[in-house]
Amino acid sequence: MNSILIKDTTIEERKRIVEESIGNIEGACDGCAAGLAEMYQEYIDGKKEIRDINREFTARYVHGAQGPDRIGCGFEQ
Repeated sequence: MNSILIKDTTIEERKRIVEESIGNIEGACDGCAAGLAEMYQEYIDGKKEIRDINREFTARYVHGAQGPDRIGCGFEQ
């Protein structure tokens, strides 16, 4: 696979791309995989490209916007 764009991938391929990038999103809680899996769900669902999700995340970080609060293994909005 040369492209990770939504138009060039299936939902199964996008899920595999995310899993390989952040670890097994179905596996046991490691403290952050659950939040990252949620962050990339729009990509998996074919609604938003990875580059756009990353750009939005970086913009919030750079501008100091509040993110979700961490509660145990997950995140609370």
